[in-house]
Amino acid sequence: MINAYGGEAGRAASGGDNGRVQGMSEGRFDELVGLALDSIPARLAAAMENVVVMVEAEPPDDEPGLLGLYEGIPLTERDGWYAGVLPDRITVFRGPILRRCRTEAEVVEEVRVTVVHEVAHHFGIDDDELDELGYA
Repeated sequence: MINAYGGEAGRAASGGDNGRVQGMSEGRFDELVGLALDSIPARLAAAMENVVVMVEAEPPDDEPGLLGLYEGIPLTERDGWYAGVLPDRITVFRGPILRRCRTEAEVVEEVRVTVVHEVAHHFGIDDDELDELGYA
C-alpha cells in the first residue's frame, strides 16, 4: 500500500472551514464524483483494475480534514500472487470538501482533483510526484 500519512495514502484539506456549500445534496455530490471519474482519459480508465470508488460523509475521526483516501495495492506493486483479493478502495469524503469550498464550482474542481489524486495512487504515483503535477 502507498503510505503517505502514517496510514494509507490520502489527500487532506488545507483550506478554511466556511460551510457555505453544506446544502449540496448527497446525490449531487455523488454525481460530481462520477463526472470526475468520467473525465479520466479512456485509456487510463480502462487500465483501472479491481478498484471501487465510494463516497462517505466524513473521514476517520483521527484525520478530520482528509478529502480522499486510497486503500489497496497499487497496480505497480501487483505481480503473479495478486489474485482473489478484495478490490482496492478509493473513498471521497463529502464533508471536508463541502466545508472547504464556497461555491459549487469550487466543489466540482476539488472533487476532480481529489479523484484524480486517489486514482493516481492506484497507478502507483506517490504524493511527491502528484505535488509536482499539481495534484497534491
